[in-house]
Amino acid sequence: MALIKSLNNKTPIISEKTFCAESSTIIGDVEIDEFCSIWYNSVIRGDVGSIKLGKSVNVQDGAVIHTTFNKSKTIIGNNVTIGHNAVIHGCQVKENCLIGMGSVILDNTLINSNIIVGAGSVVLENSILEEGYLYAGVPAKKIKKLTSDQINEIKKSAINYIKYSTWFSR
Repeated sequence: MALIKSLNNKTPIISEKTFCAESSTIIGDVEIDEFCSIWYNSVIRGDVGSIKLGKSVNVQDGAVIHTTFNKSKTIIGNNVTIGHNAVIHGCQVKENCLIGMGSVILDNTLINSNIIVGAGSVVLENSILEEGYLYAGVPAKKIKKLTSDQINEIKKSAINYIKYSTWFSR
């Protein structure tokens, strides 16, 4: 079972329809909606600020979600894929986004809907990413407009992870 820990009178609220891998850690002021999957060695640490995950969010192996005390909170919309070893810190990620493996999203950033952040990218503090584009690089820059097929693939990723999580919760 995942390490789920109350802290400072805040207990994580996790849908019964969410899969949490045994080595995942969820602490404090965290809300996780249904059909999410929190994978191995990922950490969602709501110790110094609130963290909220919408429906069908997958937080892949080794990812970290956190905030900055008295500065930021983290809100993640529906159908978001957070790749392996990504760091999501004190920002808002709207619905239908894919955050690539090893990416870093810094405080007070707004990632609008239908966006792909390429693997290994760093989205600087206070950035606002325009809906419907691929962003990549260090620092991340707008690369190209996504096609409707690419936007549909983002949602398919979220749906696939719902299916994968059922393999582990039988």
